[in-house]
Amino acid sequence: MNPALKKRTGALRKKLAEKSLDSLMILVAENRYYLSGFSGEDTQFDESAGALFISADKALLATDSRYELQAKMETESCTVFCYREGVAKALPEIARIMGSRRIGFESRRVTFKQHAEMERELEDVQPGVVLVPTENMVEDIRVVKQEIEIDATRRALAVAEKAFAQTARALQPGMTEKEAAWLLEKNMRDAGADSPAFPTIVASGPNSARPHAVPTNRSIQAGEPILCDWGARLDGYCSDTSRTLVLGTPQAPFRRVFDTVARALQMAIEVIHAGAGTKHVDSVARNYIENNGFKGMFGHALGHGTGLAIHEPPRLSPLSDTVLAEGMLVTVEPGIYLPDWGGVRIENQVVVRESGAEVLNTLDLEIKI
Repeated sequence: MNPALKKRTGALRKKLAEKSLDSLMILVAENRYYLSGFSGEDTQFDESAGALFISADKALLATDSRYELQAKMETESCTVFCYREGVAKALPEIARIMGSRRIGFESRRVTFKQHAEMERELEDVQPGVVLVPTENMVEDIRVVKQEIEIDATRRALAVAEKAFAQTARALQPGMTEKEAAWLLEKNMRDAGADSPAFPTIVASGPNSARPHAVPTNRSIQAGEPILCDWGARLDGYCSDTSRTLVLGTPQAPFRRVFDTVARALQMAIEVIHAGAGTKHVDSVARNYIENNGFKGMFGHALGHGTGLAIHEPPRLSPLSDTVLAEGMLVTVEPGIYLPDWGGVRIENQVVVRESGAEVLNTLDLEIKI
């Protein structure tokens, strides 16, 4: 077995014993991939490419004929079980094969309807088998990254930064936000990305005051803030970066806003290390922004984890009490958003180390064009 998968599966098996579970049914796509290497994609929330079952001594990937060959090619350590009528119908047989009486399931992924169907099938065919809701059993393992995952993120980030440098050189007044966003996505794919990690944001002028703006047909003008938030997905892993730039001479109050955000970013990164509290890291940036006259203008959390999903634990937030650990990978993305004028956000990805933060980005904070 792949050493990384062996380590991950071993960690989960310890958790199964602690929870007195015979096996865990894994339907969250990122968790399924993390533990098996199977990259089949769920087309929508109520459709699944398959379910992975892990017990103390077995691993079984249940899927349908669309993914059977792919599953056999990608999973070296799993028995592949091909069902005809979905996971619920197949569950009694899978429980028999796995020797499981207490089966955990990921409560955030199984709908009420799916749960009812599974229980009905078990009652009819395998009475006595119990479904047990669980939370974050795999996510708690994923939160600390192995070095191979950090290296994968570095590669995704390098692709994204190369694409952004090309796009920034091509920006000009009159180009629409949509045109700029599409160009950035094209450049990411041309640079080697498998896909964007999330919908690309290019927001100009007043639109940049919306942290999650959607690109529009608005024409970019000289002197106004242009907020770009983009990421590449490569080999399953996501990058996530924000930069705010200006075509030509910036209009007031850009300089003051930008410098405040840049300093808040640097101050937050300086206090990141294994053992630091996520709430404290957030407060360092937030207090600096508020004390410089922008109280109430930074509404979102300071950052979040990335990995196989673009938003993962931990969160750098006033609402989070997590203690950072060696190997966690987080974004740091302070922003200031002024209605009717625009916004500035600057975002880097950093790895938590014992001695401090390792910044993965190579792009300058301020992009001169």
